[in-house]
Amino acid sequence: MPQRRTLLKAAAGAALLPPVTLARPDNGVSAYAFPLTAVRLGAGPFADNAARTQTYLRFLNADRLLHMFRVTAGLSSSATPCGGWESPTTELRGHSIGHVLTALAQAYASTGDTAYRTKGDYLVAQLALCQRPNGFLSAYPESFIDRVETGQQVWAPYYTLHKIVQGLLDMHQLAGNGQALTVLERKAAWVQARNSRLTYAQRQQMLRVEFGGIGETLFNLYQLSENPAHLTTAQYFDHAQVLDPLAANTDALAGFHANTQIPKALAAIRGFHATGAVRYRDIAVNFWNFVVRQHSYAIGGNSNGEYFQAPNRIASELSDTTCECCNSYNMLKLTRQLFFTDPGRGAELMDFYEKALYNHLLGAQNPGSAHGHHCYYVPLRPGGIKTYSNDYDNFTCCHGTGMETNTKYVDSVFFHNANTLWVNLFIAATLTWPGRGITVRQDTTFPETATSRLTVTGTGPIDLRVRIPSWATGAQVRVNGTLTGSPAPGTYLAINRTWASGDTVDISLPMALTVEPTPDNPAVRAVKHGPIVLAGQFGSTNLSALPSLDPATLRPAAAPLEYTAGSVLLRPFYKTHGQRYSVYWNVVSNTPREAHYPFEEASGSAVVDATGNGWNGTLAGAASRTAGRTGRGVLLGGGNAYIGLPAGILAGAASFTVAAWVRVDTAASWARVFDFGSGTGSYLFLTPRSSAGTARYAISTGGSGAEQRIDAPAALPTGTWTHVAVTHTGNLGVLYVNGAEVARNSALTVRPSALGATTQNWIGRSQYANDPYLAAAVDNVRIYSRALSAAEVSQLNATGQ
Repeated sequence: MPQRRTLLKAAAGAALLPPVTLARPDNGVSAYAFPLTAVRLGAGPFADNAARTQTYLRFLNADRLLHMFRVTAGLSSSATPCGGWESPTTELRGHSIGHVLTALAQAYASTGDTAYRTKGDYLVAQLALCQRPNGFLSAYPESFIDRVETGQQVWAPYYTLHKIVQGLLDMHQLAGNGQALTVLERKAAWVQARNSRLTYAQRQQMLRVEFGGIGETLFNLYQLSENPAHLTTAQYFDHAQVLDPLAANTDALAGFHANTQIPKALAAIRGFHATGAVRYRDIAVNFWNFVVRQHSYAIGGNSNGEYFQAPNRIASELSDTTCECCNSYNMLKLTRQLFFTDPGRGAELMDFYEKALYNHLLGAQNPGSAHGHHCYYVPLRPGGIKTYSNDYDNFTCCHGTGMETNTKYVDSVFFHNANTLWVNLFIAATLTWPGRGITVRQDTTFPETATSRLTVTGTGPIDLRVRIPSWATGAQVRVNGTLTGSPAPGTYLAINRTWASGDTVDISLPMALTVEPTPDNPAVRAVKHGPIVLAGQFGSTNLSALPSLDPATLRPAAAPLEYTAGSVLLRPFYKTHGQRYSVYWNVVSNTPREAHYPFEEASGSAVVDATGNGWNGTLAGAASRTAGRTGRGVLLGGGNAYIGLPAGILAGAASFTVAAWVRVDTAASWARVFDFGSGTGSYLFLTPRSSAGTARYAISTGGSGAEQRIDAPAALPTGTWTHVAVTHTGNLGVLYVNGAEVARNSALTVRPSALGATTQNWIGRSQYANDPYLAAAVDNVRIYSRALSAAEVSQLNATGQ
């Protein structure tokens, strides 16, 4: 057996290696990551996390990690066995060495420190000695594979194998280890041999047991090697039970183990890149949309008790076992791949990436641990407290992905394609653009300050794309001190010019204090400063219920991003450690509710509530951006186009106002300007034309036969922008057109509050499936939990707002 000391010495002075080139270019990709070697992390919380994990990687005893591999291979080992999930009796043993290999390769590539590559080389060499002649390699016996193939109980053997093969692939691609590729190729051939002898039905039955991202790794190996056997083997792991509903754009995720499914979507997008099959792409896109929009908490994480729950269940799913960290690790990997596939969605994708990175993963490492010990779950119940792994007696999956997360923070700060450079995240880092002779240094202390500066060294053309987050209303960008445009939130600002050394780009991103409601109970909300979730600090107090909060009582504290609400301090969740906390609050307030949708987003499906109150909506169906009454608007061309607004947007309101600018293009009877309800039994709506030929407002808790109405004298006109508003307080409802009252009803006994927390709140769509969708353009939709006065309605009309 080669001596570890000899191997360490041999690699000590090696130069940083270039990344390995793929034999097959990816299909359908129009943006690319820079190699980790090209970006260096600057000072800040990410560098602090990385340093602790790097210390741990240097500390880990390689022979302890190898112990069960050697024992399984019949080789001698005097090392002390590891504990936790790596103990000699744990069926998942062996997975951690794969995580360590990946983390070592990433640490080497992102720092240039050869100590990491040297340790990785030693692990690879020793694993090669443990590999059986048939290619099998693991810390458990091959009989575990027999058991999973025949439906016997066993803990996820292919999951463990995935971690090992991915670690080998990363050691080859990032650290230039040729032996790692040899071991990997032999192991991939073994996987192919085992699975090719099974029937399709047998494989599908086997795939009910968690198997990690082995399909993704095999697709990647196919792209690297161009060996068609690897493509065939990767597709053996297409799990029809999960992928078929996703291909049909059906959210059937409830009841499935979350982190078993996310790698299947990752494999799907890599399958698209490998084959060009759009079904794979659609699976990945639909999965991301479902998880981010219907299954994610305010911190960007997902799952309760490791499982997906019913869509839009958040307030009812707060526990000590929310937000497994592996889930967000894999969701960020998927988000990157979707950006490469469709940079046009980049702003929406990177908004989520930022949310989960800062609020979930950055704060999942224990800053009090020199070795960067990591959370498994991040509890979101009131009174929750973070708990962490340890050096050798834990080794959970999240301990492993934590090592990986904290050694690759620079991988998504910048992307590129030809001369285009995307600046995605506001993290201190320096890019040395390979082959361009250009460096771009980003200096920032974001999020503690709302600014960032880019400094260019070198000369050449760059089509610079600076992300303007959806939360950054009023952002400003200056080039060499000169203001450049008025960028809209939720876009990338393009600055295409020839740059010279010393050029600077200063980015200002105003951060507002907002509250984000949960979809299943809008009174339960999280407090955010810009994208940063704030948590109430409760020391040792173990809360038994959600604490109450009136947002009007929030006051800035002395430190950045900190507020007080009475005697409670709120500070960034990523800085919350060593005490109990609450991320969610029962929001009680006498302040009227308000939402405003100016539709100024340039792209994506997000509809941002410009008040900062968090009532953000979504474009659905064929809804698209268009010219509005002022600025941008939304085109609802009939068909299936509409805008979805959050559940409970008028919950508890005794009074309300809805006002909007509408340009009706086709006067179809019973289309809806708005319809807020929970089905055909309970709703309130405005139609531009009823069957009587006039505009109508109606409210009901008993279906169409129990409607209480306001009928206008005429339908809304077509082909012209019209301001329309409905106010309802007490028994009085008033309908306004172009700032003037046109009809009223003083006998409306059904209050909006009687509808409860409505779940289907739509612009342009009816609760009744047979009613037509609205064929119109809309702009500046406003919603209030009070009745505006006639003067206020007139003012909205007069100002075009």
